[in-house]
Parts: sequence; C-alpha cells; structure tokens
Amino acid sequence: MVNIETFMIGLLITSTLTGLVTEAIKKIATEHDKTYHANTLAGFVSTALSGAIGVCYSVVSNIGFTSQSIICIVALIFMSWLCAMVGYDKVIQAISQFKTTEKGE
Repeated sequence: MVNIETFMIGLLITSTLTGLVTEAIKKIATEHDKTYHANTLAGFVSTALSGAIGVCYSVVSNIGFTSQSIICIVALIFMSWLCAMVGYDKVIQAISQFKTTEKGE
C-alpha cells in the first residue's frame, strides 16, 4: 500500500529527474540542430520516468500489481505530467490547499 508521503516523494523525484533529463535532451537536440517543442518533450519525459519509477517501486517493494497500486501509478503519471506542464510548486500548492480544506471541515 502506498501512503501520501511515499507518493509525494515519488512525485518530487520524478519532477526533479524530468527537469534534468529534459534539459539533457534539449542540449543534445541543439547540438544536432534538431527542433523540439519544450512542453511536449517535458510531457513525454515525465510520463516515461514516472511510469518507470512507479513500476520499479512496486517491484522493489514487493507490492503486487493490484488495482490500488495501478491507480497510484496512473495518478503518479498524471501528476508528474501536470508538474512538467505547470511546475512542481503550483501542484504542491494546490495539494496543500486541498489538505487544508479537508481539515477545516
């Protein structure tokens, strides 16, 4: 079972790696005079990395591929894509607002 802290750490890792890998790919593309669309590239990188990290975490932690773990991986892929498009800080701010609203009720 994945808790919110583990999910947020996974999101932080994928967001950090997405930025680094995207920049590396952009430098390689520039060296070879290739054109690219930065947001599309970041979206593809975040999707691939978060899917790989989610599956690897499930295998290493010996978590079976249940419907709950698959939903968490899909959520990680979506949230990572969202972070790549609008920025990690904006997504974390929105999540903290949801948590504050839930506690206030």
